[in-house]
Amino acid sequence: MQLHERTMRKRIRFFGRVQCVGFRYKAKYAANYYGATGWVRNEYNGSVTMEIQGTERQINDVVSAIDRDLYIRIERMETKWLDPDPDERSFRVKS
Repeated sequence: MQLHERTMRKRIRFFGRVQCVGFRYKAKYAANYYGATGWVRNEYNGSVTMEIQGTERQINDVVSAIDRDLYIRIERMETKWLDPDPDERSFRVKS
């Protein structure tokens, strides 16, 4: 396994037109498609928080898929690297 293929976890907070546009369900669909795990939820301040786990490529592919959506407009992201959760097996939408 090459270094860039190791499992990593990232918390990303998205700002922009990210609520009421299907963001969370697009994230879930993309994560399932690319094989990433984690969760996504709306925040009270209008942002969306996602914790996503997978290879660097999987994470980048999911974020790119969300960003390509016609209704979603990501203006800014805040990111933080986290320790992977070895027991996580799926991606879910949190309320």
